[in-house]
Amino acid sequence: MFDLVQALFLLHAASTWYMVGLIWFVQVVHYPLLAAVGSEQFSEYERCHVALTTWVVGPPMLIELSTAVSLLWMRPGAVELWQVWAGLLALLLIWASTMFLQVPCHDILSRSFDESAHRRLVRTNWLRTLAWSFRGFVVLLMQSV
Repeated sequence: MFDLVQALFLLHAASTWYMVGLIWFVQVVHYPLLAAVGSEQFSEYERCHVALTTWVVGPPMLIELSTAVSLLWMRPGAVELWQVWAGLLALLLIWASTMFLQVPCHDILSRSFDESAHRRLVRTNWLRTLAWSFRGFVVLLMQSV
């Protein structure tokens, strides 16, 4: 039998852990390698990177956000309210970091490679990496399914 609450939780867990894996790849491999692209091709590379990355991160981030909010009303029995709020606060931090720290760095980099903006991007992305990792562990604590 279909259980809507269980399906919501599984979708939430899947989107969160998808983003945990992706953010660690971005932090350890992808962002550091931006420095190796080369200055002539960098602006075009960065613009393509941002456009294509949106397709990879946009849907799971929106699914994660909508399911995180939905868990406030449709919580599986063993999931504690503090777990939902802890996850939502981490998500708020992630979205704020994206908007106010990483997007401005990408805007600068879309014009040309800027070593300072690149360093700031890699350094500030640790905030998202740690916040998503925290979210992943909170989801693991929600052992209701």
